[in-house]
Amino acid sequence: MTAPTPPTTRGALERREARLAWGLLLPTIAIVSLVIILPLLSIFWISFKPVGLADLRPVAPVLRESLRQRGGVDVIEYRVRNSSQQKAITGLGFSDEIPDGVTFTELPEICSLDGSNLTCIYGDVEGGFNERLRLPVTLDGDPDALEEIVEGSEPRGFGSGDNILTNSEFTLKNFTRIFDGAEFWAVLWATIFYTVVGTVGALVVGLFAAMLLNKEFKGKGVLRGLYLFPYVSPIIAVAFTWVALMDPFSGSLNALLIQMGVTDSPINFFGQRPLALIMVTVFEIWRYFPLSFLFILARMQSIDTDMYEAADMDGASPFQKFWYLSLPMLLGILSVLFLLRFIWTFNKFDDIFLLTGGNAGTRTLTVNVYEQAFAISNIGAGAAVAVVIFATLLLFSVFFFKYISQEEGL
Repeated sequence: MTAPTPPTTRGALERREARLAWGLLLPTIAIVSLVIILPLLSIFWISFKPVGLADLRPVAPVLRESLRQRGGVDVIEYRVRNSSQQKAITGLGFSDEIPDGVTFTELPEICSLDGSNLTCIYGDVEGGFNERLRLPVTLDGDPDALEEIVEGSEPRGFGSGDNILTNSEFTLKNFTRIFDGAEFWAVLWATIFYTVVGTVGALVVGLFAAMLLNKEFKGKGVLRGLYLFPYVSPIIAVAFTWVALMDPFSGSLNALLIQMGVTDSPINFFGQRPLALIMVTVFEIWRYFPLSFLFILARMQSIDTDMYEAADMDGASPFQKFWYLSLPMLLGILSVLFLLRFIWTFNKFDDIFLLTGGNAGTRTLTVNVYEQAFAISNIGAGAAVAVVIFATLLLFSVFFFKYISQEEGL
């Protein structure tokens, strides 16, 4: 009879397996940290900073050197400026290596020459500092060759400035600004409407499409391919096709509606409230219902047909079979699809931006991030809106996994 394995031996084996597992997972954890966690932390950091688009460039001296003639006198001209319009530079200055054949005839007090090394020190300068320093010289040699040598050398600037991205200055003004604005709540309402209606609509249309193709009939494969067309088509192509078809001046849809007598004047589908928001939501449903259709159809085809045969023998109607047999079997996949589609739709940017640019009441939170950060050059406010998006999705995910997923047994 074989003796049982000692507990200490099994414990050592489990520890070795655990170390091996962590060793194999370590590269994945590192990649996830670099790709997801670090950018997320940077967004949180920037959201508490008064950062504009111009502040992304570090505060540093900008130098240009040229050899010119001014009033018949050869001069080396240095253009020195502060890269920031608001932040000061402490100890601003530069140094340059002067080539042979170039001799200074006069130097200002801020400059000194040590052999062939020229050093000029301005000290502390304010934001927006911009000055041209012209030093008269005499040339001994070919002027064109000396000009090429002078302009080919790069003066070395020095000085330090406050970097708003790395200093200890924090503020809540970004969040105060977005929450105090009346337009934020309109944007939030548009986002919720677009996300909820778009998500539920895509699930419902996908469910009906899956029910239609859950039967065997001629041409089923062709129809399934047509169902996938909205999802696999390039977003730019389908977005501009919709805009062209529904254009109030040259769109085919408006011409058809007028000829049929449905309307007397063209309808600006993507340019008037609240129709524009409804249309971009319809576009969302049309474009992304194929994803729901594929998953739901796959789940339907895995359901045992015996219970449907038993229901037929009991005289159950098609609606009763769907409500009491099919739907309970589909609740799990519908819950997962709702979670995924809700998160993806809430984060959707390109569809709305291509269709309306966020105008006519279609500005969602993601479009607002773009407008805050780049349209009005307020990176901090854009990051604050991004943090609001993250917090909203986090709360929704916690609610989903705590209540809905438990009810569905996920």
